[in-house]
Amino acid sequence: MGRSGALLLLAALAACSGHGGEGAPPRADDPIPVEKIESFVAVPVEADLGNLAIALERRLPRRLWQIDQPGEACVPSRRIDIGIATIKTPTIRCRIVGEVTRGPLRLAGAGEQITLAMPLNAVVRAEDIGGVLRRETATATAMAHAVIRIDLARDWTPRGTIDIRYDWRDTPHIDFLGQRIEFTEAADRELRPIIAQLERDLPGEIGRLQVREQIGRAWQSAFTSVSLNRADPPVWMRITPDALRYGGYRIEGGRLRMNLGLSATTETFIGDRPADPAVKPLPPLAPLQRESGRLSFFIPVIADYRQLQPVLLEALVRRSQRPFDVPGLGPVRARFDKVTLYGTTGGRIAVGVTFAAQDAEGERASGTVWFTGTPSNEAGSRRVGISGLEITGSTDVTGGDLLLDLANAPGVNSFIASALAQDFERDFDELLGKVRRAIAEKREGPLVIRADIDQVSTGTLRAAGQGLYLPVRLTGTASVSVAPSG
Repeated sequence: MGRSGALLLLAALAACSGHGGEGAPPRADDPIPVEKIESFVAVPVEADLGNLAIALERRLPRRLWQIDQPGEACVPSRRIDIGIATIKTPTIRCRIVGEVTRGPLRLAGAGEQITLAMPLNAVVRAEDIGGVLRRETATATAMAHAVIRIDLARDWTPRGTIDIRYDWRDTPHIDFLGQRIEFTEAADRELRPIIAQLERDLPGEIGRLQVREQIGRAWQSAFTSVSLNRADPPVWMRITPDALRYGGYRIEGGRLRMNLGLSATTETFIGDRPADPAVKPLPPLAPLQRESGRLSFFIPVIADYRQLQPVLLEALVRRSQRPFDVPGLGPVRARFDKVTLYGTTGGRIAVGVTFAAQDAEGERASGTVWFTGTPSNEAGSRRVGISGLEITGSTDVTGGDLLLDLANAPGVNSFIASALAQDFERDFDELLGKVRRAIAEKREGPLVIRADIDQVSTGTLRAAGQGLYLPVRLTGTASVSVAPSG
């Protein structure tokens, strides 16, 4: 191909590109786009059940009741067959006195059941037994159990349902005239008002656990931005909660652990910390109908155009150590001085190569030739290629068309494209390591985020004004909790 053929090819390429061969392509100023992704983060809210036991301990007196019941039938009448006749024994009456005290309250729980244990101790005496015996004494122990279950109203106010029962370990009784006399019925009668009092008091004490206040604090604190990478480049994830859902609770280690799921939109920003989103009022309670604890967010792995420039220039300088074979001209020597890279319109990159050339006849030329191409990658790959690289113009050319002939020589385009190919693997691994460390346990004000990334997927490479970037979506398990104040 002669010089005229090279010029015709250049004109055809320029016409196809839409730049008409007029110098440098326009610079793009579009930012790297912000992608919004829905996440569903676990929000454990905890309350110390020890406070509930302390409050009930103050409310219930140690001596629960006293017993004083004269004229009780201690030994009922019965018929006795004496062989020649059947006789009926008289009812033996007595006076029952005593008291029941309680021991320290113990609160325990597992799963969704809170159990309040109240030990009872009874001392019961039968006095003036039929005018025959003066006194008989019986002791007994019991354990009263309050089984508490908690629910939340639509306004997140806690409420409790209580089932109280007690079981005598050794029922109150005395042995008299060969028979067992039970005092359990008398004790039962006195326990009923105590049970009723617990049923009245426990819901109020559950409200003092400040569950709603802690849920509200967690909700408000979640409207924030979290640093994913401090520099090169700074990357921020902004969290905007959309809904809060309730999926029950569990008792673990004496603490009430509420299972909440926070539905939120996560956005990724590059550069300065974005403004926190406006806080919305706590929405009404909605049931949790899916697994909580899944966090998804987007991070861009970025190649700064300025970092790619010396890489390409070094490759061209190495290649220039031997001549280029230009059809119709023979061997052409070149000296490469500068490479300029930036994003241009249409998701393409612009490459300006400034060099000087000399053919075998001593003709010299210098200037800048401009190429444009589209960065691309295969699905799931972090290996970047440049497709459709073509000449779109030239600037500051002196000494004729030698530069354009060299730029159109076979293999030059493919060499530049291969030199521009960027393997993001190392950049990706470095950034991913920073992100993992940043969110393994990240505190932003009172909010503590704990996350573990378990799935990574790469998107389609794009060129923007701010840089060449590979969108990466990270998915993992995450929880958000509110750190204690102070």
